[in-house]
Amino acid sequence: MMSSRRFPLLLIGAFIALYLIWGSTYLAIRIGVESWPPLLMAGIRFVVAGGLMFAWLRWRGLPNPSWQEWKAAGAIGFLLLSCGNGGVTLAEHLGVASGVAALAVATVPLFALLFGLIWGQRTTRLEWAGIALGLVGIALLNLGSNLQASPLGAALIIFAAAAWSFGSMWSKNLKLPAGPMASAVEMLAGGFALLAGSLLSGERLVAMPTVAGWSALAYLVVFGSIIAFSSYLYLLKNVRPAAATSYAYVNPVVAVLLGIGFAGEQIGMEEGMAMLVIISAVILIGLPQWREQKEQVVQPSLEGQPDEGQTRRDAA
Repeated sequence: MMSSRRFPLLLIGAFIALYLIWGSTYLAIRIGVESWPPLLMAGIRFVVAGGLMFAWLRWRGLPNPSWQEWKAAGAIGFLLLSCGNGGVTLAEHLGVASGVAALAVATVPLFALLFGLIWGQRTTRLEWAGIALGLVGIALLNLGSNLQASPLGAALIIFAAAAWSFGSMWSKNLKLPAGPMASAVEMLAGGFALLAGSLLSGERLVAMPTVAGWSALAYLVVFGSIIAFSSYLYLLKNVRPAAATSYAYVNPVVAVLLGIGFAGEQIGMEEGMAMLVIISAVILIGLPQWREQKEQVVQPSLEGQPDEGQTRRDAA
């Protein structure tokens, strides 16, 4: 109770970062890949962001993570950032519209539910219905002109969503560095893996990026990585999974509106239908978790109020 009263602004800020900032990063990526090779841009983004965070945290006196924590955070960083974000960046470079990319990533809760079975997470009938509906949405999305024009981009965007989901679920069962140090290490590991991929794939920066390209990279470093990614990891540790992944049905709307308004993107009827179906599926999946959270909050009041001494001990 004390912590929920003490940190409401932090929670609100974290949700705003996920909903608005993360929704806008798809447009920033779209602008950035017009000037930067995709893997190089993504690698620079996370190495710079992770390096700044790591240096700042060490300067503030936080201990260097143990070797076990480095390995665990490195694995999660590779899944979330190298495979997840790297796949999105490559897909947009191949011509997938930023709004469609965000809509495909909205399937993350569906994959998270399936991967949760690995760790014994029970799935309700309502959640299975959400998964089935989400698969219909993915099929509709692939019927649209955006993904049909780029089969490789379509495969990459679905792979990115699956990798992000698996990494998110696995992270809850690993010993990671405490607090924001986990974000810093994961970004460093994921960023260096992306730079290695850029080198091995033969990417070359043939011309200096434009002002828009540099601005997009700066926005992704500060807002998309340091602020939004740290907010996501914070929420994963402090709220129910349904709440932490609720960005999945807000980001597509933000990304689609920004893509249409600032990048001239076109969303066809198939993509529009897919948006409604996928968002409905994500809501179906979230309902059982929201209900469980509500029951956990209400249950103590049914058992009687604790005495004042007990309240102080619980707060402590």
